[in-house]
Amino acid sequence: MGNQSFDVVVIGAGPGGYVAAIRASQLGFSTAIVERENLGGICLNWGCIPTKALLRSVDVYENIKHAEAYGLSVTGVSFDLSKIVDRSRKVAKQLSGGVGYLMKKHKITVIDGAATLSKGADAPLVTVTGKDGSATRVAAKHVIVATGARARTIPAAGLAPDGKYIWTYREALVPDTMPKRLVVVGSGAIGIEFASFFRSLGSEVTVIEALDRVLPVEDAEISAFAAKAFTKRGIRLITGGQASLKPGANGVTATVKVGDKVEVIEADRAIVAVGIVGNSENLGLEALGVTVERSHVVTDGLGRTNVKGLYAIGDITGPPWLAHKASHEGVACVEAIAGMHAHALNVARIPGCTYSNPQVASVGLTEEKAKAAGHEVRVGRFPFNGNGKAIALGEPEGLVKTIFDAKTGELLGAHMIGTEVTELIQGYGIAMTLETTEAELMETVFPHPTLSEMMHEAVLDAYGRVVHI
Repeated sequence: MGNQSFDVVVIGAGPGGYVAAIRASQLGFSTAIVERENLGGICLNWGCIPTKALLRSVDVYENIKHAEAYGLSVTGVSFDLSKIVDRSRKVAKQLSGGVGYLMKKHKITVIDGAATLSKGADAPLVTVTGKDGSATRVAAKHVIVATGARARTIPAAGLAPDGKYIWTYREALVPDTMPKRLVVVGSGAIGIEFASFFRSLGSEVTVIEALDRVLPVEDAEISAFAAKAFTKRGIRLITGGQASLKPGANGVTATVKVGDKVEVIEADRAIVAVGIVGNSENLGLEALGVTVERSHVVTDGLGRTNVKGLYAIGDITGPPWLAHKASHEGVACVEAIAGMHAHALNVARIPGCTYSNPQVASVGLTEEKAKAAGHEVRVGRFPFNGNGKAIALGEPEGLVKTIFDAKTGELLGAHMIGTEVTELIQGYGIAMTLETTEAELMETVFPHPTLSEMMHEAVLDAYGRVVHI
């Protein structure tokens, strides 16, 4: 057994872990990072990045199919699923390699293997077991757990992968076949993105959601708009439905109960996207007395757990389960360790994005939550069909919605659906971070012709000053 010592050891090399390690190195800490699979974690290898590569392929495919609308003539349009998947895997591999380069650049020691924790001096002792069974003991002054999360499964209802007919996001990223009929259980970002992908390639897609609407974390108005758009694209939506799955000889059977009605749906494949579970087991957290609630490690907002020298960041600490949230938590955690003036993230100001067709993006409070919090609100809306750039792009379907505090002018929330809204939302994110009021947003000059002009118009509309509708 080898022995090594560092100032900071990070367990998990996803967007939270590797960013925390880089910041620790920048601040002069000797730093090591432990990873049992691939640098970049789930996000770069089996999540955010490869799914966006898949979705980009079908975006191009959809555009080519509608070439005539742009005065172009294209014949013989087809796709090769294996090549689409291969491109996605190459993108993931490239970015994972990029993280390896960053580790070398910042002189961070990478230790391959699975980590377990035990009692130590300044912080828990880390033991890393490699794939060959060898063990390395690593001592540190500070240990940061960034082991992420995985897809939630419910085996009792058949909502668990069977290796062939029932998939989680991992199997769905490398499909062995193009399903003619697909059932997706869960209509959060993951479920809707895969539903959008397979529908674009011709699958008959049924989405089953247990709650009363799809994309249930989004503003109700945006959710309703999305439901109409998805239905128009041929995706069948079942809300308020309790689903169970059973694999058969050549596919899967979904039994859906909505109220007193029961429907049986036969499909070639099913995707389970019913939530997230933190990777908190098999680390030794229980023996150390670390507070864990429903698989998520409890922290103080700056990553500190109830155990001396032990910190946790990212998906293992709970929602929102977003890569950019994990990265910023990593920076805040390390800066707090260094004694800098760090502050906890304001979860209400973290943008969320769904890369479906159409895209959905939001930041801050929904209208319903703003009212429930006691705010008197002013709401502005602007449709895509009132924007010159959206019409020129051939993408006139969408909506931008803003929510302000009527008394103070504070921007409480912004919600969008339509083309490229995942790129637009950060404008409102910056505005909220700077504590901008409606006055500054109205006085800001937005370039023409751009989609961003709708952001301006949605603010103007909240105050009865909208121009182009």
